[in-house]
Amino acid sequence: MKKLLTVWLAAAALGFSVASPGVFAQETPMAPATEATETMPAAVEAAPAAVEPAAEAPMAAEAAPAEEAAPAVEQTVDKGDITWMMIATILVIFMTIPGLALFYGGLVRSKNMLSVLMQVMSVFCLIVVLWAIYGYSLTFGGGDNPFVGNFSKLFLSGVTPDSLSATFTEGVMIPEFIFIAFQSTFAAITCGLIVGAFAERIKFSAVLLFCAIWFTFSYIPIAHMVWDAAGFIFADGAIDFAGGTVVHINAAVAGLVGAYMIGKRVGYGKEAMTPHSLTLTMVGASMLWVGWFGFNAGSNLEANGGTTLAFINTLLATAAATLSWAAAEALLKGKASMLGAASGAVGGLVAITPACGTIGPMGALILGLMAGPICLWGVTGLKKMLGADDALDVFGVHGVGGILGALMVGVLSAPSLGGTMGDDFVIASQLAVQAKGVVITIVWSGIVAAIAFKLVDLIVGLRVSEDAEREGLDITSHGETAYSK
Repeated sequence: MKKLLTVWLAAAALGFSVASPGVFAQETPMAPATEATETMPAAVEAAPAAVEPAAEAPMAAEAAPAEEAAPAVEQTVDKGDITWMMIATILVIFMTIPGLALFYGGLVRSKNMLSVLMQVMSVFCLIVVLWAIYGYSLTFGGGDNPFVGNFSKLFLSGVTPDSLSATFTEGVMIPEFIFIAFQSTFAAITCGLIVGAFAERIKFSAVLLFCAIWFTFSYIPIAHMVWDAAGFIFADGAIDFAGGTVVHINAAVAGLVGAYMIGKRVGYGKEAMTPHSLTLTMVGASMLWVGWFGFNAGSNLEANGGTTLAFINTLLATAAATLSWAAAEALLKGKASMLGAASGAVGGLVAITPACGTIGPMGALILGLMAGPICLWGVTGLKKMLGADDALDVFGVHGVGGILGALMVGVLSAPSLGGTMGDDFVIASQLAVQAKGVVITIVWSGIVAAIAFKLVDLIVGLRVSEDAEREGLDITSHGETAYSK
């Protein structure tokens, strides 16, 4: 328990402390879908109220002038937006399978390669199914509960090809089905990220059961609080464009709790546990980068100028973080490594995620340059301080990078620094709001993860036997090997 408290305190220290009110996501919510009677809405006619001249209507002089009725906003659906959101959804699938799977797979020893691929792919499929059954409804189903949605769209009840979902532009809509699909990939990759923290020693059944429980009681409430108009964190006014808290901090804390509760790998600290294929890790990191354009730019929900801002910020921050990690590594160790460059790229992608829609391109460069060395510290100095066997540095990259991005968006979104927020934006108060959102996510995810791991341990057990671990999970858990001898 002391170790878990150490985790939460260390993470909370990175996120400062708490806060005051303010607005999560952008200026408009990732709102629940609204129904439409036609696939392509017809124009709405607005008839302004007529006001007769005083000479013709004596009574008008005594009455207050009638105001013209505000014209109703016409709902429109653009084929370009639909096409972009379908592409963005495919890109996020691509960044998970095979991107994340190969990135993680290359980092483990060869005897565990298939186990990691199997875990990532199976978790992705499981969460997509659960999202359709109840996840979407509990996250974006509507209602005014600040912590969770409702069961109005259980099993996607009432959703048809004609159903529409709101975007960030009034009157611009997209089909609800593509919004559901897009959001399902966020939930799925979040659970997939956790796998890296306890790779090479966990039971396959334990991975699936834990992810189902944690998805239900941590991902869904956090996503609702951050992205739904009724959400608790959304109402505070924090900014999280594409998931710094919902995805990265949420997953990283759960992974670190798992690393403590499952325990260290057999031989950890005594035997060499070097990555078996940095080639595959580099390929996976590159796929992640490509897919991340769908992740970040797709979060704008439309194909417009805001989408291009998120797109270029994702490009610039990632490139800057790769270079700054490599430079810091060269200064500290004398050589820049391929593993460092790949990790730096991911660190930059993580950091820019919450900020990509509200900071300027130069702000993205600054954030990327910061992310490289800070995440390098996360996987070296901080990792030693925490003392956990976070096998693939989930917390060091996704936790530290996510906290950095979630806080810095409160600074770099200022218009004086090239950000897109209004003139009334105040850095100090926004930082407090951002810190509050970070702390809530850390505490919520940590508590849910600890309970979930304990339940899984009681039901199926968490880790494989020592003999099975030494032989490798490819053979002992799946009966096959990645490479023929």
